[in-house]
Amino acid sequence: MPHPMHHLIADALQLAAAGVPVLPLREGKGPLGNCPACEKISPTRSRCGGRPNMRTPGPCHCPRPCHAWAAATTDQQVILSQPWLDAWREARAVAYHPGGAGLTVLDLDNADAVAWASEHMPATRTVATTRGEHWIYLGSMSSSNAVKPGVDVKSLMQYARWLGPGSGTMTRLTDAIRAIVIRNEEANPPPNGERLASSTPAPWSRHVATGCRHTERYITDGLTKGLAKIRAHVESGAGSQTFGVARFLAKQHTRCPGPCGLDTIADHLIAAATSVGVPDDYAARAVTRGFDAAA
Repeated sequence: MPHPMHHLIADALQLAAAGVPVLPLREGKGPLGNCPACEKISPTRSRCGGRPNMRTPGPCHCPRPCHAWAAATTDQQVILSQPWLDAWREARAVAYHPGGAGLTVLDLDNADAVAWASEHMPATRTVATTRGEHWIYLGSMSSSNAVKPGVDVKSLMQYARWLGPGSGTMTRLTDAIRAIVIRNEEANPPPNGERLASSTPAPWSRHVATGCRHTERYITDGLTKGLAKIRAHVESGAGSQTFGVARFLAKQHTRCPGPCGLDTIADHLIAAATSVGVPDDYAARAVTRGFDAAA
C-alpha cells in the first residue's frame, strides 16, 4: 500500500504546477508548528522575525514549512526538499493559500450557511467539505472570520484545506462579497472601543494631479458629495458607504494618464469615515478595496 504522504505530495505538486501555493497540514487541519529557530516569543513576534510577507516583516529564511500560509510555495524543489519531506511525513492534508493564487474562498461551515450563500451570493465553483461547502471565486481580497454565522472569507493571509477541484465555473469577486467583510468589521470595533482620528488632509489640487483629465471643479464637487454621503451615516453603514464612494470616484479616473491625486482623495474619505466613528484602519481598508474594485 502506498504511504499517504505520497498522495499528499502528488496533490501538492499538481497544485504548485498550476500556480497555487501549497503547504502541509498536520492532524486537526492545523499548520505544522514553528521550528525552535522560529518559535514565537510573544503573540505578535517570532524569534526569527517572521516571513517577509507576513504582518511582521523579517529576515526568516527557514527551510521548513513554518509560519502557516506564509510558508506556502509553488516551488517544486522546496516541496520536495528534505525539510519539507520530513514535514510531509507528519502531514495529514494539503492546504493552499487562496490569495496567493488570486482566489477567494467562502468557507460555509454548515447547511444554514450554504442556504444563506445560495440566496445572497453569486453562484461559483463549489467544493464539498465535511460539514458544508467551499465556494471559490476569482480574485483576492482581505480575509475575515465569522462574517456571518458559519461563514469565513479566506483569501489573503489565510489558508484553506485542499478537498479537490470541485464543480462549476468560477465567478469573479463581486462587491456583495467584499461588502460582507466591511460590514463585519463595522460590527466588531477594536477592543475598548479605541478609535484613531485622522489628521486634517491636504486639499486636492492640480499640483498633485498633473495627469488628471478632469477639471478641478469636477473633482472637488464629486469629492464633496461623496464626503457628505459618508458623514450622513452617523449610526451605521459608514464603512460600506466609504467603500462605495471610493469605488465610484476611482472609476472616474480609469482613463486618465495619471497621476490623479488619488492618495489625497483617499485621505479625505478616511477622515470623513473616522469622523462618524469608523476605526481608522477599517476606513483605510474600505478605501483601498473601493479603489481596487474600480480597476
